[in-house]
Amino acid sequence: MATVTLEIGDHRWPVACRDGEEARLELLGSMIAERWPDAARAAGNSGTLQALLLAALMLADDLADAQSGGARTPEEADALAAVAEKLEALATRLEKRPANP
Repeated sequence: MATVTLEIGDHRWPVACRDGEEARLELLGSMIAERWPDAARAAGNSGTLQALLLAALMLADDLADAQSGGARTPEEADALAAVAEKLEALATRLEKRPANP
């Protein structure tokens, strides 16, 4: 089991993953980090978990747009589904963590 530390906003999140999946997890983390400024701004003073939820919703919106537009290849559809599953798993793990002060 490997651990990757994702830097999202001003937080560092250690996340466990299977050996060999580190690069993929880092890529997924960077997708969240790209949306973080807008999500944090929209969350206002609601806190980190609210901002993470908004970032996840932004990614889900992108995924829904891609799915409704029709993926160009079955591989793209599979990749999008895999990203969605990993985001859901990450969100579940983050929800179980104690809140940062």
